Amino acid sequence: MVLLRADDLGYSKGINYGIAETVRSGVIKNVGLMPNMTDAEHGVRLVAGANICIGQHTNVCVGRPLTSPDKIASLVTESGEFKPSAQYRAAKEDFVVLDEALLEIEAQYQRFLELVGRKPDYFEGHAVASKTLFLGLEAVAKKHGLKYSPMPLDDKPVTIGATKVYMTMEALRPEYNPFASLKHMVADAHPDGCDMMVFHPGFLDDYILKTSSLTTPRTREAAMLCDPATREWLEQNHVVPATYTDL
Repeated sequence: MVLLRADDLGYSKGINYGIAETVRSGVIKNVGLMPNMTDAEHGVRLVAGANICIGQHTNVCVGRPLTSPDKIASLVTESGEFKPSAQYRAAKEDFVVLDEALLEIEAQYQRFLELVGRKPDYFEGHAVASKTLFLGLEAVAKKHGLKYSPMPLDDKPVTIGATKVYMTMEALRPEYNPFASLKHMVADAHPDGCDMMVFHPGFLDDYILKTSSLTTPRTREAAMLCDPATREWLEQNHVVPATYTDL
């Protein structure tokens, strides 16, 4: 089983357009929405009616929070924006306060319900490897009966639903070739579970260039996922992309 996921719907209009194209290509069946972002509603409109799973891609490192900044001091800068992912990576200790994380995660869940009109098909987090944040995500998922999709911190698989899942995400590697990575994952697929490849497809705009360290790999992924040759290759190799519903 192979699951292909596109993260960051809502990040910006350029990202939204790129993800929408990959959905229309028929290759991407799972899309993660960042509920706090200004362009989240725009992204939801672009994929409305598509036969896909939409998950909550909980974001605490870009844009503004949905919770009043004075209630979540560990997550925000003096200007009230989220602390950037680089600040999390550079920290020697996990500075996230659990009670504050729970407030923002819950607020983003409620915003997801407003935007999409139903519960997320899966529930996970964007870019931040904080064990405290993970505890918060898992707690909110359990509270609302959601399918939690953990972020692996090593090469070991995670369990989603009742399925063992092996995750591949290689966009930050030098000389990254998304089609080569996809073919390699399929060739080495694990027989005891599901292999998931996480993409961040999109078109670049000014906001992405100012706020994200991931830039040109997004366009390469969008081009590969929209290329008819990619879908043909998957069909020739009898790969039917799975969804979170299958897990």
